[in-house]
Amino acid sequence: MAVNTIDSKLVAKMFMAGACNLEKNKEYINELNVFPVPDGDTGTNMTMTIMSAYKELNALDNPDMRAVCKAISSGSLRGARGNSGVILSQLIRGFTKIASEYDELDIDILTNAFKNSVQTAYKAVMKPKEGTILTVASGVYDKAEELRTAGEKDLDTYLKKVLDYADEVLLKTPDLLPVLKQAGVVDSGGQGLMEVLHGAYDIFSGKDVDITLNATKDKREKNITPSEKIALNEIKYSYKTEFTVILKQAMNVKIDKDYANFLDSIGDNVSFNVTAETAKVYVHTNDPGLVIQKALKFGMLSEISIENLKLDEKHQEAKAEEKTEEAPAPVKEAHAELKEYGFIAVSVGEGMSEIFKSVGTDYIIEGGQTMNPSTEDMLNAIDKVNAKHIFILPNNKNIIMAANQARDLTEDKDIIVIPTKTVPQGIGAMINFMAEASAEDNTESMTEGASNVKTGQVTYAVRDTEIDNKVIKKDDYMGIGDSGILSVGADRDQVTKDMIKEMVDEDSSVITVYVGSDVDSEAAEKLKADLEEAYEDVEVEIQNGGQPIYYYIVSVE
Repeated sequence: MAVNTIDSKLVAKMFMAGACNLEKNKEYINELNVFPVPDGDTGTNMTMTIMSAYKELNALDNPDMRAVCKAISSGSLRGARGNSGVILSQLIRGFTKIASEYDELDIDILTNAFKNSVQTAYKAVMKPKEGTILTVASGVYDKAEELRTAGEKDLDTYLKKVLDYADEVLLKTPDLLPVLKQAGVVDSGGQGLMEVLHGAYDIFSGKDVDITLNATKDKREKNITPSEKIALNEIKYSYKTEFTVILKQAMNVKIDKDYANFLDSIGDNVSFNVTAETAKVYVHTNDPGLVIQKALKFGMLSEISIENLKLDEKHQEAKAEEKTEEAPAPVKEAHAELKEYGFIAVSVGEGMSEIFKSVGTDYIIEGGQTMNPSTEDMLNAIDKVNAKHIFILPNNKNIIMAANQARDLTEDKDIIVIPTKTVPQGIGAMINFMAEASAEDNTESMTEGASNVKTGQVTYAVRDTEIDNKVIKKDDYMGIGDSGILSVGADRDQVTKDMIKEMVDEDSSVITVYVGSDVDSEAAEKLKADLEEAYEDVEVEIQNGGQPIYYYIVSVE
């Protein structure tokens, strides 16, 4: 018997199946990224976005349509990471706004929901581009409207034809974006959307699909060992550090023995739980930042948890019992006084974060290139800064939309997003802040300060490709400028110098080089000497950035 409506129970199953299908194919989607850089990938960002909604939906017990739609929309909006994740969350938001008004969905309602989905997503993007996930989503609605107008009554036929047409649109994306055509790939965001839709249709069509995810091991199972539940000052390693590495499947990357030996050298209680796609890492250490940075070469990180064992509640209670008589009455920590302006910056690397703090940043969100923070991360940061006007510096073009989404979800504070695309732009914006000026004047001044900074970043290629008419081989070094790749080669420092040559002009007065965690001081000083010799009239500064993956981040002003 034909099914011509979809109730809340089926909607929930279809969404969860779509989420699982996206998660299963995320590495394939990551491989479609045009730029072969080892940082935030489309498949990972979209998966983490939709899994936030999956978890919220999965926590509900027999929800009605309104509750299903609310969980899906809220979870994806708050969990959105990267531009692709934000756009996906907006597509979901637009769809659920219509669907939530009905107990069951038929062809008319679905078509209206597809229409609102596309309109909502396009509104969220400042400069929409064709050949992207937006084009594929538009294809979904266009075919749905065509079928409704033609009087299609069978829901299975309707959904199948919509998906077939959307697949055709996806295959045409390289004809709409030259960069896709040159790289020989379809749009990765569009592919991610189709994985969701195909997974959802599998459930509708009656396929036997597993819609449960591998449960993440409860962190509470990893309690502190009895030998560690002793006096506070006897703990050797302070930080319990654990995270999941989403391994680079395209390169068959595995956690190697060198990394295991490294962990043993700076900590104890080391353990791994390795599957074909992920590796769960657990260690007690005094340097969790270094543990995380070294792990980035194996893939993307998620579910990062760092706990200070010396502040563990059980240890605190033990110490309190020992010093009950001498301990003073507890003093409630005073709430930070409301101030006029506050600042949030996205940064990665100890040196970079210290620079932001030195110029007045109130809160640092760890992330940036190597792990795009979510809208939820932004909202949590906003909650911690007690100011009337809060400036957010995303410092990455793939984080700006998440910052804007956090701004739109905040009602009790004035949130101003300065659209900084790089860390040097963020520093330039902070330097141009004027305490006595209005929020409007500062927005203009900070935006202008950011726009005056040219940025170049040196990293390595994770695969062979051709971009900007440059042939790139796996493991080549790349110098990436604001508008594309400026230099490529096998010699890291030569690539850096070639990149800077493309950035410097007769108006340049300062070159600042932020040195990454994988560059030694001798190499950095050699680079500085070479630059001073090549540009006698330009001041050259070397700063410790400490950023992973990017050997050098360079600003020219």
